[in-house]
Amino acid sequence: MRDVVIIGSGCAGLTAAIYSARANLKPLVIRGFEAGGQLTLTTLVENFPGFPKGVQGPELVELMQNQASVFGAEFKEGHVTRVDLSRRPFVIEAEGETFETRTLIVASGASARLLGLDSERKLLGHGVSTCATCDGYFYRGKEVVVVGGGDTAAEDALFLTRYANQVNIVHRRDQLRASKIMQDRLFRNPKIKFVWNSLVSDVLDVELGEVTGIKLKDTKTGNETVKDCDGVFVGIGHSPNTSLFRGQLDMNDKGYLITHDGSKTNVPGVFAAGDVQDHIYRQAITAAGSGCMAAIDAERFLEAEH
Repeated sequence: MRDVVIIGSGCAGLTAAIYSARANLKPLVIRGFEAGGQLTLTTLVENFPGFPKGVQGPELVELMQNQASVFGAEFKEGHVTRVDLSRRPFVIEAEGETFETRTLIVASGASARLLGLDSERKLLGHGVSTCATCDGYFYRGKEVVVVGGGDTAAEDALFLTRYANQVNIVHRRDQLRASKIMQDRLFRNPKIKFVWNSLVSDVLDVELGEVTGIKLKDTKTGNETVKDCDGVFVGIGHSPNTSLFRGQLDMNDKGYLITHDGSKTNVPGVFAAGDVQDHIYRQAITAAGSGCMAAIDAERFLEAEH
């Protein structure tokens, strides 16, 4: 029997582990498929407080995990395959083991949707990014590509114009799906160019370990061309990792968990933190903050029962 089980080991889950461990709740953290969360897919992180020279994403994750371990948090590799939230204690199955817990913190995050290219995966953090807010600063005076046609791509493109000399939006159709107000802003911005009816078929250059351009395929003619650029931002949205909780926890139409009064879900004793419930900010620092909230809410919930 556990007092606290945390699903997920990104900024939200690890901060929740630090706080609940310091409260002597001996949390168990089940690390999940993407252990460490999206920070492990980045290189230099310059906007996390306390690191004036920046910190490598994987290093920041490791520091957080070590801090949680110092206070008594336990970690289990692997992912959760089943949860039963219909009664307390809650039941969690992971890697063939079954755990019972009085409270549960869901910090399973959201996964950025990718194009599915081998080169894209290999160059993540080396010129390919899924977070313009995180990485735009590195492209001052350079030319970048944003892939997508919805509001996510539009927001990314507009943000990147603060730094890049030119932002090219690559879209597979001849018109955008973004809201009208976002489209108007894009068309008015002289730094933004459009590449219509095109798919990114490859990202160059894996052998060099950095982005030098992209290979484009015309969706009408099938012709392929190469476009030089310094960075590629994939702006086709995120998918929250919430399929395990469907039918048990309230979520919006996009699958993000709905929280109220802090980190509380519709099931008493179950709390949610980080990108699994935040589809607006999606930053390491906001995820960490909500992980703190979830741990404090879980601690107070347990105290009230005693």
